Amino acid sequence: MFEKTHTDELIRYIEQNAPTPSEIIKELFDSFDPSHMHEGVRYYKGESDILNRKIYSYEDGVKVIDTEATNEKVVSGFHKILVDQKTAYLVGEPMVFGSRSDNQEHLDLLQELIGERWEDTIPELIKGASNKGLEWLHPFVNEEGEFDYMIIPAEQLIPIYDYSKRKKLVAAIRFYQLDDNITKLELWTSDDVTYYEMINGQIYLDATVEVNPAPHFTDVEGVEWKSWGRVPFIKFANNEEELSDLHFYKSIIDAYDLLVSDAQNTLSDMQSLVWALVGYEGEKLDEFMANLKRYKAIKLDTDGDVKTIRAEVPVDSYKTQIDILKENIYAFGQGVNPSPDIIGDAPSGVALTNLYSLLDMKASILERKFTLALREFMWFVGEYVRHAKLGNLDYRDITFTFNKMLLTNESEIIDMAQKSQGIISQTTILENHPWVKDVAQEMARIEEERQKEMELFDNYNTTFNQLNGGGVDDQE
Repeated sequence: MFEKTHTDELIRYIEQNAPTPSEIIKELFDSFDPSHMHEGVRYYKGESDILNRKIYSYEDGVKVIDTEATNEKVVSGFHKILVDQKTAYLVGEPMVFGSRSDNQEHLDLLQELIGERWEDTIPELIKGASNKGLEWLHPFVNEEGEFDYMIIPAEQLIPIYDYSKRKKLVAAIRFYQLDDNITKLELWTSDDVTYYEMINGQIYLDATVEVNPAPHFTDVEGVEWKSWGRVPFIKFANNEEELSDLHFYKSIIDAYDLLVSDAQNTLSDMQSLVWALVGYEGEKLDEFMANLKRYKAIKLDTDGDVKTIRAEVPVDSYKTQIDILKENIYAFGQGVNPSPDIIGDAPSGVALTNLYSLLDMKASILERKFTLALREFMWFVGEYVRHAKLGNLDYRDITFTFNKMLLTNESEIIDMAQKSQGIISQTTILENHPWVKDVAQEMARIEEERQKEMELFDNYNTTFNQLNGGGVDDQE
């Protein structure tokens, strides 16, 4: 009989000391830190750090919170403006799905499966990714056997990657809090999903789930287990680094909020006089204020005096610093300053292009990341079509177009369109005309008008010939 080798002993040791799935999930859950995601959401909701500002004073050499001091907390809301700008710029006009092979059946089937709800989903994905750095979309088959999808907040999903295979998603832990003591957890793999619950910090298999682990979905009859073959969560990243937009300008917003709040404090305090007392016979300042309010008089010694002092606001310095901070917020936030002083009354096309250059740069980075995510989303749609035997949908055939909402100088564009007649095709002119939303529909209308004009012309000729005795041929 052969003796056990060191390798056999090592394998047995690993097997005996390997952590259980529950222990691994607990470790991953405890190490997951979504605080930076919450920060972006807070600022979007107008809950910036200035709201936590405290003012201190010293009493007997001890630093304490001064609850009597004026403490204005003015929130600027720039982050929401910048995020909403990017969202509206990318999908203010509905995103368009197309087909490389002009396969209308594919597009009709896609529209039937994802529905009009997609037009409401894509803006939320952009907003979530901008606030948190990324957002997740979960495709699934619902109880009726229909294809469905839902957004999973990034702060509620822990991705597990295999970095040896180009950061391949091999598993994901979705979690949500049921109450103060119970948190539900779902471990998703490419084959199935296992349900857990954490009760008072300890993780157990979820006893309320009858089939556990469970399949991703079943066949139409609900008998055969089905699997996507992939972890059914799609990452919609804001950028390569998965950083929120706020990351790049938070400190400037904080400085702006602090400056405005401090200025408001000064203005509020200016409404009250500051009393300078010389030779006051009393000892307590609160006693002085009470006597002044009651008797309208102050008791002083022979050399005493009373003066009032008002604080002055350095208005010019304040305005200069405010303008600098605001300019930097829009610059580093890569947004468009909507101030009339910046845009003007009737900016030219070149000026508008320059004005939108930073926003377009930022939006284009997100657009590239979202295009990759949308391609993966189409893969899940195609797999559902195959499983449900609805036909064939090639996910690589679908194209995605973001109709960016760029402000334009319409008069310039229309003038260029008129000058381009006979030089470029009518289709190209219509595609770039600011009043045309659907080129095919507009071309159909033009053709319809042309047919009506031809009919009117024919009717005119007929009537003219009749009035002239049947026309030229009859006169001969």
